[in-house]
Amino acid sequence: MSELSAVSCQPLSLYIHIPWCLHKCGYCDFNSHATEANAFPEDEYVDALIADLAMSKDELRGRSVQSIFIGGGTPSLFSAAAIAAILNACQQQLKLSTDCEITLETNPGTFEGAKFADFKLAGVNRLSIGVQSFDPEQLKALERIHGRDEALHAVRTAQQLGFDNINIDLMFALPGQSIEQALSDVAQACALDLPHLSYYQLTIEPNTRFHRFPPAIPSLDQAADIQAAAMSAISDAGYQRYEVSAFSQTEAECRHNLNYWQFGDYLGLGAGAHSKLTTGRDIKRFQRVRQPGSYLKAVAQHKQVIQPRILGSNDLIFEFMLNQLRLRRGFTQLDFERRTQLQWQDTIAAQVSHLLALGHLEQANDRYFASAHAYCFLDSLIQEFLEETP
Repeated sequence: MSELSAVSCQPLSLYIHIPWCLHKCGYCDFNSHATEANAFPEDEYVDALIADLAMSKDELRGRSVQSIFIGGGTPSLFSAAAIAAILNACQQQLKLSTDCEITLETNPGTFEGAKFADFKLAGVNRLSIGVQSFDPEQLKALERIHGRDEALHAVRTAQQLGFDNINIDLMFALPGQSIEQALSDVAQACALDLPHLSYYQLTIEPNTRFHRFPPAIPSLDQAADIQAAAMSAISDAGYQRYEVSAFSQTEAECRHNLNYWQFGDYLGLGAGAHSKLTTGRDIKRFQRVRQPGSYLKAVAQHKQVIQPRILGSNDLIFEFMLNQLRLRRGFTQLDFERRTQLQWQDTIAAQVSHLLALGHLEQANDRYFASAHAYCFLDSLIQEFLEETP
């Protein structure tokens, strides 16, 4: 495969990070920074993002961008004019696919109908709403700034505004949560009849307030029971589980996240954003300066890109499996060779055959995927690919 074709066959997405929020929740380990409303440097940050894009676009070699995800933080804190300026710059400087999926993350506590109508006019065609729970006590325990009524109002207002591609995030294994409480959350979510639902387990991450002051969360066995019951209920409501934590109605999968899981390419702009790009024969990772103030200064000096590294063959194999095995439909030999630029027979063919024999992997036609049992212990299966290949 030529260098040009090796690059052109990789799907490409754009991630834009807006790092401010009104409150840093106790479980959050994202690069987010609490601020008072309108106390963040919106204009300066938008200018920096646009300048960062201009400096980076040549690396994309004119490739078509299939999705844009504006995440945070709480990106909906920014004005509609700011989001429009960012997306206009993307339209002018990049080649966007005609059906480009453009997602904006939002918090129900910052949802304003008129503002979101303007977000839609600016080009946003998908919303991801961080509901997390409909239980008032759980929302309080999670330190969310919204309540149940605000969550329902946000979703219904978005629907009335004509957003037909909406995701909500829910969490389970919350402090003191019972199966019945989790099922109540799921029932309320499914009753909204949204195209997409993300369902995540609460985990206690380092460098969070919950890590310093741990809440009493369900045990691993209790969490597994909650998950099994909830996922059965979600399936009964007509959603298909296409990834570990993602459920969708027919043809409503998140294209942006699918690109991550399929080990596609993505450019990350904004404070702390990560990137993975195929550049000829190499695949490299790099990131942006993490602190927002430092990022603004770094962009002005053309020094915003840090920690570049070329992925070696073992990294490529592990990262490919780390992502692709999260998908229920798995991957093909062609997927592996295109995404990693490695030869199947020279790298993982013997290991895949071994895992098939053990029943950890299964094969249907040309696709390889985790068996039902291994999918429940996916971390252990992925660890198999940490070993160095010959």
